[in-house]
Amino acid sequence: MAYTRLVRSSLRNFIMLRLSKLTDYAVVVLVQLSRGAACQTAPGISRSTGVPEPTVAKVLKALSAAGIVTSQRGARGGYSLSVPAASIDVAAVVTAIDGPIALVACVEGSGQDCEVQGQCPVRGRWGVVNTAIRMALSAITLVDLDRSSPVRPNLDRPNLDRPNLDRGTRPAPRVALVAPQSSSLAE
Repeated sequence: MAYTRLVRSSLRNFIMLRLSKLTDYAVVVLVQLSRGAACQTAPGISRSTGVPEPTVAKVLKALSAAGIVTSQRGARGGYSLSVPAASIDVAAVVTAIDGPIALVACVEGSGQDCEVQGQCPVRGRWGVVNTAIRMALSAITLVDLDRSSPVRPNLDRPNLDRPNLDRGTRPAPRVALVAPQSSSLAE
């Protein structure tokens, strides 16, 4: 199960979704790999990013096992991206580091059972929320997150044209986004 969890904010009285620190570091490491030389070492990535070297090594091992990065041994060895940064989405990174995206125990793929499963009034309904979050994370790539990238996507608006990942369910609702009109009649 992904180590995403609900955290109560001390500044505001709302609940938010938070990704693990290791996933955050993995994104930082991957963006660095996309920027630098073709093959980079863990100590070099650590120096460039400020992420401690043992953490960089741990992240690279998990990303290599997931096929997101490739490792090369030897004097000129190091790590490189297996595919272009534009092909690596945040959902793939979360899954590589924390496991399947599953918000609650009863979501398919979580590998856990819920102790109140038999009496739960929302049993089987969290899949819609889980799919929406997975789709949102799948719509954002490393290039989108790299602040040096010339591409500037509008990350505030959902990508409504992406296919629905949860086949066999209703299609995702269409949302009309309307810009506010000027309140001045003199213009």
